[in-house]
Amino acid sequence: MGLSSIAEKALEQGRGILRLAPTWVPRSFCVPGRRIKLHPDDYYILGGERGGIDERWLSSTTPAENGPLTGENEGLSQIVLEDESGVQKVTLRDAVAELKGQIIGDRLWDQYKSWPMYSKFFDNMGPLPHHIHHRDEHAAMVGQNGKPEAYYFPPQLNNHGGDFPYTFIGIAPGTTKEQIKECLMNFTKGDNKITNYSQAFRLEPGTGWDVPPGMLHAPGSLCTYEPQKASDIFAMYQSLVNEAVIPEELLWKGTPKDRIGDYDLLMEVIDWDLNVNPNLMEKHFMRPKPVKDVAEMAAEGYSENWICYKNEAYSAKELTVFPGQTVTIKDGGAYGMIVMQGHGKFGVWDIETPALIRYGQLTNDEYFVTEKAATEGVVISNPSKTDPIVILKHFGPGNPDLIL
Repeated sequence: MGLSSIAEKALEQGRGILRLAPTWVPRSFCVPGRRIKLHPDDYYILGGERGGIDERWLSSTTPAENGPLTGENEGLSQIVLEDESGVQKVTLRDAVAELKGQIIGDRLWDQYKSWPMYSKFFDNMGPLPHHIHHRDEHAAMVGQNGKPEAYYFPPQLNNHGGDFPYTFIGIAPGTTKEQIKECLMNFTKGDNKITNYSQAFRLEPGTGWDVPPGMLHAPGSLCTYEPQKASDIFAMYQSLVNEAVIPEELLWKGTPKDRIGDYDLLMEVIDWDLNVNPNLMEKHFMRPKPVKDVAEMAAEGYSENWICYKNEAYSAKELTVFPGQTVTIKDGGAYGMIVMQGHGKFGVWDIETPALIRYGQLTNDEYFVTEKAATEGVVISNPSKTDPIVILKHFGPGNPDLIL
């Protein structure tokens, strides 16, 4: 069966809701926090050289940038069609290219010609190095898009805080550009001490942060749900973290080959005014915000909050359907979703939250909802007498329901 016919049949089978297979991504510079439900034997299943699997990508049409050993379709979500003839798959990227607005809606297709965001679970045992995601003008130098991202720390995946549940973000006011440039030039001399010029914030499950491109940040060790723009561009600006040495090649990742060694360019990538803002928490911290009146939602059998809402490039909601309730939820645009807790019906699909997943195993916890299905409304039923259904939903840019 051809790719387009698989996608069309999957669309018909799910009545506008596509089932997705888990997408696991390793990182050679990370140590898995082991909170994303992957089987303990499978975190290093791709081999020690690839590193541990500490990310699960969600609704992704963005390939992972993992160097020369990157696997085919690594980072790309796969649509699952399962019928009497067996299991067939097609990437969400190929399906969107074939079916266009039928999946993501004409508004997004006409503007972007793609699904322009993805989300992920990032699950590291320790903190990441202080690093940066490029703005559009710098990312364009290597043929990529700039990358804003957001964080939310799901309580269901944070039974422990890891080694360092604090995130360094920005540059401490009063720091000079010369001090940061000196840190970058000392990258190969051991600890370049760049976090001496930053400030750390304690991370709290059930809250989140907005991280624009050009912002230095060293994510802490909570397991994080990260909606972000469709890009995998970054550069590591810290040379030593948790006694682990960061390869110099990662300092220059995202730099054109003919500009490697140009520390002034690395400094240009930093949005200086954004980083030295003395009110970082007021500007970038996010507590959940109800999507509408709380009592009205409770009377209808559910609760829904905005959890990522400070960037027009993406947004995210957390939906809770109370035990024993059936609700119809309408949204203004297409979205990907992941089930965090509970079991029940989501449209025509039986949904459930796996406790443990083997690498390569199919699940019933991740789906993509087309714009048509979203605007018409998805019927969700929770048969449990005790357990809520909790779903995280990630949306593309310009969400018509979001008021920034």
